[in-house]
Amino acid sequence: MQLSFAPLEGITGYRFRNAHARWFGAADRYFTPFLTPNQTYKFTSREKNDVLPENNTGLTVIPQLLTNNAEHCLWALDVLKKQGYDEVNLNFGCPSGTVVVKGKGAGMLADPDTLDRFLDAVCTGFPGKISVKTRLGLQSSDEFPRILDIYNRYPLSEVIIHARVQKDFYTGKPDWDAFRQALAVCRHPVCYNGDLFTVADYQRFCQAFPDVQRVMLGRGWIANPDLGNQIRGKAMLDKTRLRGFHDELYAAYREGLSGETPVLFKMKELWFYQHWLFTDSDRPLKKIRKAKRLRDYEAAVDEMFGHALLPEAGYQPVR
Repeated sequence: MQLSFAPLEGITGYRFRNAHARWFGAADRYFTPFLTPNQTYKFTSREKNDVLPENNTGLTVIPQLLTNNAEHCLWALDVLKKQGYDEVNLNFGCPSGTVVVKGKGAGMLADPDTLDRFLDAVCTGFPGKISVKTRLGLQSSDEFPRILDIYNRYPLSEVIIHARVQKDFYTGKPDWDAFRQALAVCRHPVCYNGDLFTVADYQRFCQAFPDVQRVMLGRGWIANPDLGNQIRGKAMLDKTRLRGFHDELYAAYREGLSGETPVLFKMKELWFYQHWLFTDSDRPLKKIRKAKRLRDYEAAVDEMFGHALLPEAGYQPVR
């Protein structure tokens, strides 16, 4: 099974990827948080740094683009190809309202004709590999057959299906029936994405879809950075590696970010997911969230690591 690490804005940048690979072994593929090419024909400093080859040495990284403008997209594809990237992913799945209202992300699925024209221009104008990450539609999975018919017209390297519609955001259960129907007619390699938070979740999926050979893990792999190894039966999470990962990432943020507040913001985002790994984590998590100085944060983290790890722990979404 090919295991891909899903992008999550604000968390899975190059510092996270490098620390994760060093302490837990690299994912088969890491997808970057989306880059947003626009009329300036420039990437932001953050975007530039995230895809610099020297910041991703030894990792298989696939940049993801969020745009609905073919000209802007082709400019970005050319820049990335010159940097050595042989595959780029197009984001047709982001459910954020501020993204969708601009006709980007999952908003691209609202008008299949526009989606068709966009893919025609991009696939015609770029000789490299292009994959897509998609939702099943905006309101209903009944929209997906028409969308998938469009994907089938183009030489895509992969279709990553998050088995929800835009209006679901990340609530409810993924629609495995709709995914099964799509799997039967998609002409491209298919990667599944959606709520594989634990080894047990992964095993249930494999029992239901024994022929699928690609999955993308996101929130579950952030919450338990050893999840890939556990899926492959290689290891069980231990506090030594988890603490080493935390400390390396924390040090990288302290070195690369200006001031205490941005560092605290980044680390608090991480603990939103990783506190699920510990017994009785509510009290230290509250202290982490309230910390306004790094010394207070460090004391709260020490307290968290004084608690035991939970067996079979994983991310627990609010339903």
